[in-house]
Amino acid sequence: MEEIDMTQFNEVDLDLLKRLSEADGIGGMEREVSRIVTSYGEKYCDGIQYDNLGSVILKSSGEAVGPKIMLSSHMDEVGFMVRSITDDGYVNLLPVGGWWGHVMPAQEMTITTANGDKVFGVVGSRAPHGLPAEIKNKVIQPMDLYLDLGVSSIQAVGQLGVEIGDMITPNISFRELNDPNYLMGKAWDDRCCVGVGLEVLKNLSSNSHGANVYFAATTQEEVGIRGARTAVHTIKPDVAIALDVTTATDTPFDNNGMELGGGVVLSVLDSLTLGNSGLIQMMEGIVKDLDLNVRYDFMTVGGTDACNIHKMMEGVVSITLSIPTRYMHSPRLIIHKEDYIQTIKLVTEFCRRINWEKLKQLKSSIGISNH
Repeated sequence: MEEIDMTQFNEVDLDLLKRLSEADGIGGMEREVSRIVTSYGEKYCDGIQYDNLGSVILKSSGEAVGPKIMLSSHMDEVGFMVRSITDDGYVNLLPVGGWWGHVMPAQEMTITTANGDKVFGVVGSRAPHGLPAEIKNKVIQPMDLYLDLGVSSIQAVGQLGVEIGDMITPNISFRELNDPNYLMGKAWDDRCCVGVGLEVLKNLSSNSHGANVYFAATTQEEVGIRGARTAVHTIKPDVAIALDVTTATDTPFDNNGMELGGGVVLSVLDSLTLGNSGLIQMMEGIVKDLDLNVRYDFMTVGGTDACNIHKMMEGVVSITLSIPTRYMHSPRLIIHKEDYIQTIKLVTEFCRRINWEKLKQLKSSIGISNH
């Protein structure tokens, strides 16, 4: 297989990232995101299919007998549903995914109605003047928060088309920050990695590869890692890479550890998955060959799509690659272009290199016989 010039992948599609970030899609309601995935990816793949949970799977064909690679990035973001509506027209929130009450008051939100209309409101907050210390110092629980739509009755809310169960998401615009390598937006968990998968398909469309590559943009990860489970049974992969974010710890709150802009992150383990040791070693070799930077992640709380992928069927050789993000599970997150670009390069080259012989070596790393 001929070598390719990886410098051609230094430019990324920022419009794609903007569209992915600004789309609204909580668990079970990812349609806006999946439409972006299919419209962007259809010209770089030769097959698109869906499973019955709504995950969309794009195939880039290699050799007919080549191994199957599954790349998995989840489309859903943490958000809310309309839980109830008061007589005075306030909307009570039901969290969908993990939220910390500190990050919510006074944030602007979007309700997406059943017919796709967008209704805007603000999360209620309290003026600090005269509040007793026990109230000031208490974190408001997300279930106790409400959305103010600027109307005065339940009838007015109904006239806007808002109903129980409608999706609520932060209303945040994508931005390049003062150093344009820093990108701010909502839903980087995990839309930036949806972008990685699509960029990899674009790269592979103009380069040879023997493996059959399936990019699964999955559903319902934030509410139980559900879409990856059904997507595995649709693809039946031989090897899988989950693409997800990890927590950056380079701010004054932490001041140590995982920095933005430091390059590739190999997840050795999280609370739900152990990365395949042979796969980690192969990734390290590619990192060295491509002159990339590498860090290692040991996340003792939480998991990724790899949690369910590696346990399906007879077991799937799996690993998670991560992109660090600041302010995860909040309305505004920040990532770094260098981490995004290096992850795309690593995954692209892995998809070009993997073959049956290398897959046997990966399996032998955990004691599976090649005979």
